[in-house]
Amino acid sequence: MKISCVQMDMLLAEPQINFEKAKELIKSAVESGTDVIVLPETWNTGFFPKENLASFCDNNGEKVKAEIGSLAKEYNVNIVAGSVSNVKDGKIYNTAYIFNRNGECVGEYDKSHLFTPMGEHNFYEKGNKICRFTLDGNQCGVIICYDVRFPELTRTMSLKGLDFLFVVSQWPLIRKDHLLTLTKARAIENQMFLACCNSCGTAYDTVFGGNSVIYDPWGSTLAKAGESEDIISADCDTSIIKNIRETINVFADRQAEIYDI
Repeated sequence: MKISCVQMDMLLAEPQINFEKAKELIKSAVESGTDVIVLPETWNTGFFPKENLASFCDNNGEKVKAEIGSLAKEYNVNIVAGSVSNVKDGKIYNTAYIFNRNGECVGEYDKSHLFTPMGEHNFYEKGNKICRFTLDGNQCGVIICYDVRFPELTRTMSLKGLDFLFVVSQWPLIRKDHLLTLTKARAIENQMFLACCNSCGTAYDTVFGGNSVIYDPWGSTLAKAGESEDIISADCDTSIIKNIRETINVFADRQAEIYDI
């Protein structure tokens, strides 16, 4: 399965401009030939407008479903549509949507760990469910940015069987080494492919770090971006997963009865 991460530089509080840009970047990724296209976190609004946030949000994913879901069907491609600032039941969530080749929404995830150092919890509601889905017969999951610092979340998903984890993020440049280390660790410890799609550019005084990356289950880097807008792609050979898990069988060797988490 070939994965393409769209490392996007979006404008703060300009959802219409950002939607048009995302659609052009998706088209560019399709032209290079790919199976899955991944967008970053809150690409519709940037991370995140602190005034009148609700006015810039999607409404229960209606716009992303109509515009991005339709592209998935038109281009016959799977799209992990990053996440969008999104109003549901009168509350604002940081919501990821996933579309299969038929344009069907096969996954929806509300970010469960909100980034308190930047006040995200003062504007967004927490999610309380994991998200697993199937793309082209592969078992997949998605988490959002700060979630990657909580290995309990990823391990909970991977215990049910996971071939690919998609991490969509708005991670600052100042802590890019944390992003690369944590995503690589999640890939190795759960013996799965991991595609991290980060944003770039600036919002308020925060510079976002790019460095989107795709790892294989050994933690080897298959593709990596720099700090500017880019599209990276990698072919992921899922036939290697079985051998890796048989060679170092961490799932069979777990001792769940002694873990207290």
